[in-house]
Amino acid sequence: MRFEIMRLDDVDGSAVDTTVVDAASVNRIVQQAAAIGQRLYIRPAESSAS
Repeated sequence: MRFEIMRLDDVDGSAVDTTVVDAASVNRIVQQAAAIGQRLYIRPAESSAS
């Protein structure tokens, strides 16, 4: 399964950038974001996302 991860702006919460990763990578990305206090939005990726 693949997930879309959006890094959110600290001020207004808008998406700054987006990436699509496999399930095995989600935990690593979440751990890195937590270490620096970064806000993320994670959702299952649509099949057409790349």
